[in-house]
Amino acid sequence: MQLEDLLKQVTDRFNFDDTPKQPPFKCPRCSESTDTKTLSDNMWVCPKCGYHSRISAFDRIKMTADEGSFTETDKGLSSLNPIEFPGYEEKISEMQEKTGLTEAVITGICTIHNEKCVIGVMDSHFMMASMGSVVGEKITRAFELAQREKLPLVLFTASGGARMQEGLVSLMQMAKTSGAAARLSQSGGLYITVLTDPTTGGVTASFASLGDVIIAEPKALIGFAGRRVIEGTIKQRLPEDFQSAEFMLENGFVDMIVDRKNMRRTISHLIRLHRPNGERTVPEAPAK
Repeated sequence: MQLEDLLKQVTDRFNFDDTPKQPPFKCPRCSESTDTKTLSDNMWVCPKCGYHSRISAFDRIKMTADEGSFTETDKGLSSLNPIEFPGYEEKISEMQEKTGLTEAVITGICTIHNEKCVIGVMDSHFMMASMGSVVGEKITRAFELAQREKLPLVLFTASGGARMQEGLVSLMQMAKTSGAAARLSQSGGLYITVLTDPTTGGVTASFASLGDVIIAEPKALIGFAGRRVIEGTIKQRLPEDFQSAEFMLENGFVDMIVDRKNMRRTISHLIRLHRPNGERTVPEAPAK
């Protein structure tokens, strides 16, 4: 054995890395495991079966907006406890600490391939992105900002529906956000929704289904009530692919299904197609 080999063995033995390693990601669809770095490099899409895993709002903005272009709006809004639901304040504080978010949606202004727009991203890691008063308010303000600044609005939805801890106040957000969507439409503004897994309940029944163009990620769960509730009500067996993005596309509720790797290009292309008079919202970047 050469001296260099012996030195390497001694170095490897004593200079070990004790940093905790993240466990591999086990795909809920194909059950195959993938290390976190490989999954991250593949935009959190399973390389074995193409499953589009649920990602944080921060990751979504990072992979959608041009680098350094995102400016957050209404960051300080945080939920109160309108019906004095027991333990609700503690739950909100816990979620804020765990996720780094103040609420289940981030809104702001950014550019996507140099196309300026208002953007909103819901994060299912925060109380399953349920829509309470603050989520509804931030989304409504995003509509109003897009209308005021004459910018297109892009909303990435992911939600379990209304937030039960806020009772009737949460249900009122359906009408509130739908009204804001209608006003943007009447002003001639462009509204694009991207339905990600899962988009359900009152979010599906309101602003998520009102886009001028409705995009979905592959195999995303999209619906209102759950399968068992519907089957129990109509006394019929539903199709196996019921409430999948592909089922929604086939039945006209979704305009297109777009892989995550193509999402930026697709959104910017749609904005460009609908741009008034063919003018760019920001100067085109020089060719590299």
